[in-house]
Amino acid sequence: MAQADKCKIPQAFWRAAERFGILPAALLRQARLPAALHLGDQTFVTTSQYFALMQALTDLSGDPALGIRMVQTVDTAVHPPSSLAAFYARDYRDGLTRLARFKRLCTPEQLRLVEADGDCAVHVDWPFAPGVEPAISIDITFATLVELGRRATGQDIKPRRLELTRSGPVTTTHAEYFGCPIRTGAARDVLVLDAFDLDRPFPGHNPEMLDMLTPALSAALGEIEAHTSVAEQVKIVLKRSLASGQPSLSDVARQLGMSDRTLQRRITEEGSTFRELLSDARRDLGRYLLANPTTDIEEVACLLGYQDTTSFYRAFREWEGMPPNRWREMNMPSREVTAANGLH
Repeated sequence: MAQADKCKIPQAFWRAAERFGILPAALLRQARLPAALHLGDQTFVTTSQYFALMQALTDLSGDPALGIRMVQTVDTAVHPPSSLAAFYARDYRDGLTRLARFKRLCTPEQLRLVEADGDCAVHVDWPFAPGVEPAISIDITFATLVELGRRATGQDIKPRRLELTRSGPVTTTHAEYFGCPIRTGAARDVLVLDAFDLDRPFPGHNPEMLDMLTPALSAALGEIEAHTSVAEQVKIVLKRSLASGQPSLSDVARQLGMSDRTLQRRITEEGSTFRELLSDARRDLGRYLLANPTTDIEEVACLLGYQDTTSFYRAFREWEGMPPNRWREMNMPSREVTAANGLH
């Protein structure tokens, strides 16, 4: 069975929204979600519902910088254990790694940290994304990572740069909070940190607390991973790696910590082939990228690992029965509203 499409919404979220004058009842009504959804100790929603909730926050507040303001005002003490463990880490790198690892206990969102040439690029993937991720959701994720570094080191950590897929200029709040060059209209949402900052120690490093939290969090994460099919794990790795070319089975096996033979056997046992999974990953990622009107089709082909646009067009016709530009035209009306509402 595949990883569950479940996002936890803690009570702290509803309290934070109320702090900005947005009542849970109004928020749920705007998002078209059950009116009593906020009454439980812990609310679970799908990725689609989570995106709708995030979009409703922006729509009701009219504040395109609300995500940053919410992160700034949240008390560290109310973070869930999966995030709290990051604040007890040895240094910023360790904290980011723990946050990326245990974040899956709250949402299926995947954080990928890639260090190269003095940079640490942070990418975000949503395996069950129904379309473009709302801008406020992206802001919350990236501001949370920056806030972790600032609060835990006591230093004014500033990213190297921020790349956003949304169009138009960002707010003054964005510019002042991140304190780095921000480019909009990018192919992907990426936060780039200075690798030098990752070595900054956390004065609050608490090995005893980590010894208490880590085993429990690891056990819970292991339970989730045990119920995630190998096919889903392979597709997640493929989606992350496609932009660098066409990953081989050996590449994926190495990232999953398996031998080539073991991975091949487990894929076969699940009734699939590596070639089919590669095609599925390209199709899913292609739909997601095409849903962003600012991404050129030639760029989509490149990000999917195709050497030329013709090959992409041919593959897309096999998947959808029509060329990508036609598919985009047919699917853009509803998606344009979602994207536009997230940008203001």
